[in-house]
Amino acid sequence: MSKILIHTIVFSPDGVSTAYIYNDIALRLQQGGHQVIVLTTTPHFNALPENLERQPLISRMGGLWYESDFQGIRVIHIPQKKFKSTLLRLIGFVYWHVVSFLSALFIAKLDLIVSPSPPLTLGLVNIVLGKLKSAKVVYNVQEIYPDLLIADGGLKSPLVIGLLKRMERFVYRHSHAVTTIDEVFYKTIAGRFSDVSRLSIIPNFVDTNFYTPAKPDFDQFLDRTYFPTTNDLKVMYAGNIGNAQDWDTFVALALAMRNEPVRFFVIGEGVDRDHLNREIEQRQLTNVTLVPYQRRELMPALIAYADLHFIFMASQVEGHGFPSKVYTLMACAKPMLVCSGANTPIVNFLHDKGCAWIVSESDKQRKVHTLKELLLKVTVDELIEKGTKGRAVVENSYTRESVTERYLQLVNRLIKN
Repeated sequence: MSKILIHTIVFSPDGVSTAYIYNDIALRLQQGGHQVIVLTTTPHFNALPENLERQPLISRMGGLWYESDFQGIRVIHIPQKKFKSTLLRLIGFVYWHVVSFLSALFIAKLDLIVSPSPPLTLGLVNIVLGKLKSAKVVYNVQEIYPDLLIADGGLKSPLVIGLLKRMERFVYRHSHAVTTIDEVFYKTIAGRFSDVSRLSIIPNFVDTNFYTPAKPDFDQFLDRTYFPTTNDLKVMYAGNIGNAQDWDTFVALALAMRNEPVRFFVIGEGVDRDHLNREIEQRQLTNVTLVPYQRRELMPALIAYADLHFIFMASQVEGHGFPSKVYTLMACAKPMLVCSGANTPIVNFLHDKGCAWIVSESDKQRKVHTLKELLLKVTVDELIEKGTKGRAVVENSYTRESVTERYLQLVNRLIKN
């Protein structure tokens, strides 16, 4: 039996999209006959009480680390917190890398290590671990770093940028395999490899048994305080309210449609939530309902409530990320309204799927006008048709079972070789 280490900054019981993806990958590798160990953080992105009840963390060595059991998989948690102070975040980040590296050294006989980005530094740590443990290394590019940091404007130091770019190439060239989730990502980083045959595309996926089209019992899960029965066109965003989304365009659109039979719902938390709330209050956007984070178990019902779901990508990061909610919405047979530039990952993926309206205007005024006209003209039949097409695409190519099988095949091939 081969032993595989999944080394990731998020895993169950953390309740974020990458954690759910790696939960399923870990289970498929376990089902494929491998012994899987996970090395991660303590939940700090989205630590849900119900998840912690199902998967309690047991303190080891006075809290130096914790352990939990995820459906028979041993999970080692190194303490990590979400500090407000930049300095404390940096110290915590370094601490986690050092302690997780030392912890991995005490895991006997590793055959293969798998890790996702971000962070890029984790790929470097695992290459060193792989050398010391004679293990193969697989690096999964979920987001392209340092490109995303540069585009977002948070990274400007030429010295640091140069260092991270060299680190990125080192990780690509010394990993036994690198996977990425999209063709645009593939083309972006292919030239950074000395041997591009190590790079392949394995997309993300969705649990089509959990995320389903609307069911008759979904209504019982809705809080009518937030989600009233109405004949208005219901347009929703559910996810992280952060700087990857273009909230300026959304606010301008809501303002332009205050007197129209359209209602907007924004569900979630994030660094831009307070700013968005102030905009809603100051501009008296009575057609917008801002809803707190809702449990994952409620999401199929909430998604079914809306007629249309919007994803407005911020221009500074739209070329370097791909929102996993795309698969979720398609699985729920719900159409999308997407704003993103041409040749970005989300547009590249959706342009021929028939399940979304795509607006690639760069001028804000024209963009808002186009969006408004589209929302006023859309019909029920068009909404249903696009939603149905999305579900069919997911069932054919992006189910949890089919994609995690590709990870299993990759792992088996590397271990065999």
